[in-house]
Amino acid sequence: MTNSKNSSSNSSKKKELYAIAETSGQQFWFEVDRYYDIDRLNAKEKDKITLEKVLLLKENDSISIGKPYVKDAKIELEVVSHKRDKKILVYKMRPKKKTRRKMGHRQELTRVMVKSISTGKSAPKSSSKKDTVKKETKPKSEKTAN
Repeated sequence: MTNSKNSSSNSSKKKELYAIAETSGQQFWFEVDRYYDIDRLNAKEKDKITLEKVLLLKENDSISIGKPYVKDAKIELEVVSHKRDKKILVYKMRPKKKTRRKMGHRQELTRVMVKSISTGKSAPKSSSKKDTVKKETKPKSEKTAN
C-alpha cells in the first residue's frame, strides 16, 4: 500500500505540461518527448516545424484557453520520418446491377516528435510599437511649431 501512495504523490509533483493544437484540419493533444502521426507535411527529415495554432495550454496548475488561439504559444516539432498508414479497402456495389468497384487507399503520414511547448512574452513587442508611435507624434508637433 505504501508504494502506491508514494507513486501517486510523485506523479502529482511531476511537472504537467501539455497543449491542444490544430494542425492539418485536426486537433491533437501534444506532450513533450512524444511522437505523433499527422498528415503529410512538405518538410525533410530532421526539419524543425513550429505550430502557432494552440487552442489550450496547461502548465502545472494554470490553464490558458485561447479565443480562438492562445497568444504567443508555440509548439516546436521535429520531423522524424515520412510513412504510409495501413490500407483501407473501399468496396462499392449496386445490388441487382452487377456493378462492383473495389478500391484501396493508404494515407500519407509524417511522424513528428514534440521537442518543446512554450509561451512567449509580448511585453517587448508592445513597447517597440509605443516607441514608433512616439516618434511619429514628435515630428508632427515639430512641424506645427515651425
